[in-house]
Amino acid sequence: MTRLIDPSLEKLSSSLTEMGDMALQSISLAIESYLKGKNTINEVHQLSDEIKKKYFELADLTFEMMLKYQPVADDFRLIRSSIEVSYAYSRFGRYAYDITLVRDKFGDISECKTDALYEISDKVKTMIKDAILSFTNLDIRKAINIQENEEYVDKIYRERIPDIIKSSNTKCALAEALLLRYLERIGDHAVFMSDAINYIVTGKHRPSKKRIESHTEN
Repeated sequence: MTRLIDPSLEKLSSSLTEMGDMALQSISLAIESYLKGKNTINEVHQLSDEIKKKYFELADLTFEMMLKYQPVADDFRLIRSSIEVSYAYSRFGRYAYDITLVRDKFGDISECKTDALYEISDKVKTMIKDAILSFTNLDIRKAINIQENEEYVDKIYRERIPDIIKSSNTKCALAEALLLRYLERIGDHAVFMSDAINYIVTGKHRPSKKRIESHTEN
């Protein structure tokens, strides 16, 4: 039986799917801006603004749902976590724009590419894809991969900073430091998003591996 709240929940899910697609697109374009020397600032800025607009629309929708339908516990967890997920998407868009600003201010920085930037870029895109799929399917098994990738990103970030400080190429050192920091923060928000999904499914934030497995047994 269809409940009164169900159409709003479907609209909520659809909006978040759109936000996820735009967030991933914005970050992919931002990464291209320095790895391939492409100027993508206008495209990313537009996507970032659209994500922000949807974030406020979703906030209004969730507030309306809380007032009109007095959701039960499962629905309440979904609604509350959707706000957190949409916030993570908005941060993805903002950091993607910040990355393109580095390219815009410094000029072509494709010469500044390092193995660390390639590694972290790949890990961050994987984390975002996993976070989006995890929310779409409410599959918290991907939370383990997201958390492990975050630890790897943090490790590479910490290891690379001392070398950047010693660099004689000021332009590349500053650009790389900013890019690594923005990518590291994107990774943090992917984990924040996975925590919200864990809460929907288990009622707990960032549960242990054992608890995750207990909710995903066949």
